[in-house]
Amino acid sequence: MGWSYRKRIKIIPGIHLNISKRGISTSIGIKGASINLGPSGTRLNTNVLNFSNSHNFSGNPQQNRPNTEPQPIFSELSDNIFSADLHEITSQNMAGIKESIWVAQKQKAELLANLHKIKKALNFTKTKKMVSYVFIYGLINKQIVLKLNEDINAQKEAIKETQIIIDNSAVNIEVQFDDPSKRKYENLSNAFKNLATSYKIWDITAAHFQNRVAARSNADTLVNRRNTKIGFKSLPVINSNYEALYFQNVNGADLYFYPTFIIMYTDNQNFAVIGIDELTISFSSVNFTETEPVPRDSKVISKTWVKVNKNGTPDKRFKDNYQIPVVRYGRISFFTDTGVNEEYQFSNFEFTEDFAYAFREYKSLCKEV
Repeated sequence: MGWSYRKRIKIIPGIHLNISKRGISTSIGIKGASINLGPSGTRLNTNVLNFSNSHNFSGNPQQNRPNTEPQPIFSELSDNIFSADLHEITSQNMAGIKESIWVAQKQKAELLANLHKIKKALNFTKTKKMVSYVFIYGLINKQIVLKLNEDINAQKEAIKETQIIIDNSAVNIEVQFDDPSKRKYENLSNAFKNLATSYKIWDITAAHFQNRVAARSNADTLVNRRNTKIGFKSLPVINSNYEALYFQNVNGADLYFYPTFIIMYTDNQNFAVIGIDELTISFSSVNFTETEPVPRDSKVISKTWVKVNKNGTPDKRFKDNYQIPVVRYGRISFFTDTGVNEEYQFSNFEFTEDFAYAFREYKSLCKEV
């Protein structure tokens, strides 16, 4: 069985996809300095039982890393924190990348169906050969067995070739950096590697204000947080020389950060592709009134009471009132104008700050291809 198809698809000016037996490939060049960081007044939600302070990294790219204590910010909180429908948030200039992923997935699905048929045909041919011996005619007419052997060999070869193409049914993206951009991306990758070692990582799925006086609480915000994980992990449909920075999302599509775009992915039918230049990252410190064990890489900055008066003293009306720690955590929010809205909290404040800074520095060098 022979394979000889080749197709060329234009994605955006200067970028093409080549589809052939070896798979789907393209190349993207990053020359280093052009993505704007977006508006300076980004929003950030505060956290469960906490007071929230913030460094905002959505401003002048020339600013140095803040070296003063973060200043409090106040922002609107939504009851539920999740991104818009995936079919609505793909960047316009990323439509070609999304189309190439569709092509790869469709090709793989069709080839898997063909592979199943070939394997079924192979089993049938083997059965015919066995039956020919049982009923003697295969022993008498050697040509029958020879023909069946030829069919078996051809079908085995077809299975082998089809499997190779299935394994290569992915979008092959070769990212090319100049030296300054490469150093910035390596800094980002190293900062992410450190961030992934945080003892606790939470996905913030909901947040709302509470009346501190009525609740007799030190916290002005209640949040829903769920344990999650991050790490290096790529999608099977993407072959790249750089592995994706992966953020698990407990109430929506997972996030895969590649050097020039982010894929939000639920399954083969539900995913979005967003350009790095469209993503805004906001970083803040969070003073969190912790009712669970304090993570070993976090710093306790003060103490409060489970039930507290407005002036901070313990409410003596509650017999079993006791002290609880206020812990400093790091918070990162990702959002775009098209509807991305995800928030994470990390037990290691310093690693969170380093990652947010490295992301800002890398984004300042990115150039939209």
